[in-house]
Amino acid sequence: MKYKKLYLLLSLLLFFTPVKSETEYTLYSGTFDTIDKEGDEKATLYGFEHNNPILFRETFIGKFSPITGGFVTDKSSIYLYTGVQAEYEVGPLNIVPSFAPGYYEAGDGKDLGMALEFKSEIKLSFDIFQDSKIGYSYSHISNNDWGIINPGTNNQTVSFSKTF
Repeated sequence: MKYKKLYLLLSLLLFFTPVKSETEYTLYSGTFDTIDKEGDEKATLYGFEHNNPILFRETFIGKFSPITGGFVTDKSSIYLYTGVQAEYEVGPLNIVPSFAPGYYEAGDGKDLGMALEFKSEIKLSFDIFQDSKIGYSYSHISNNDWGIINPGTNNQTVSFSKTF
């Protein structure tokens, strides 16, 4: 079952990957359910994100672009998402808030209440080499009280991004 989820994640990401260059790929890892008071729902997560800067839109409130990604946890939870992010550059520092609805399956991990979940995230990243960034992000995933339960989860990750 674990490999089926990983295969589904990779298939989804490859399906949405454009042929043109200037595509940013991000690998990240961190802690799922960082603020788990009981300590029984905390898990390690591993994720992948695709951002296509070619599709960005420059507006008076920032540079917006679509994102697609997903992660799996060591408790077989999976989250697949697609949404939008804004990017604000301050020298080598990048401030990147994002919002992405997605599909969540608990596996052996935390039950978030329903399959439709929403992820809001803030990422701080630094340009370290040409076309490469390292970053830290903090996100919250919940169903906005649309489900029978809505425990939500807060996550922390460290990421590496490379533009090809």
